[in-house]
Amino acid sequence: MSDLAAKAELLRSLHVPGDPLVLPNAWDVGSARTVADAGFPVIATASNAIAAGLGYDDGEGAPREEMMFVAARIAASVDVPVTVDAEAGYGLAPGELVELLTGIGAVGCNIEDTDHANGGLVDPDVRAAYIGEMRAAANRIGVPLVINARIDSFFPASPFTGDKRLTDALGRARAYWAAGADCVFVPAAGPEDLRAVVTEVGAPVNAGLPLQGGSLEALRAAGVARVSVGPQLYRSALGHLRADLGQLGGPAA
Repeated sequence: MSDLAAKAELLRSLHVPGDPLVLPNAWDVGSARTVADAGFPVIATASNAIAAGLGYDDGEGAPREEMMFVAARIAASVDVPVTVDAEAGYGLAPGELVELLTGIGAVGCNIEDTDHANGGLVDPDVRAAYIGEMRAAANRIGVPLVINARIDSFFPASPFTGDKRLTDALGRARAYWAAGADCVFVPAAGPEDLRAVVTEVGAPVNAGLPLQGGSLEALRAAGVARVSVGPQLYRSALGHLRADLGQLGGPAA
């Protein structure tokens, strides 16, 4: 476990507010190796892209075993730290999830608070307790798993609108940070909302970057510590495939 522990500590050290860790999310071994070969120090998986590549819907529509098989192949294919998008935990107990992740060679994970089974968001106290148990399990195993707590207050699954979304996100961020998360991720939040999370919570903050129209400099200025692009690279790759197929005389040309 010493190698995994060292990779986890490296991953954690790269979360620097204002000088964020940039994660071009991978979905298979080929994309992961391409990201690593380009010089990026960490591989992050994108559950949406992996599920789509396997023929399933996002939101835990794919079987856990298939998702983790792909993640395991990615972790085995590169020398850099790998952090896995574990969606909402696939119904596993916190200790089981940590054992599964470290067992496949992952040293970090996303864990989100959308309730895929019942709709809406998981109660923040329930999710904070889950994160706390994940941290305790990682301590027992001896791998300081880097937990990126995704907060879906700004997503359609959220029951909140307007300013209530930020209020909910701040409450969740504080609770998850206190429970042992290493980073909080507020996808779909705008620059001012991100700045509020950075300022008011004090935790490293992960932001999503739109490849079209997004600004990495703006995110740096907001003080975020981590930037990811989700399934956008996968979709971009499919766009290039469609263009190449058009050149070959496909019906869509």
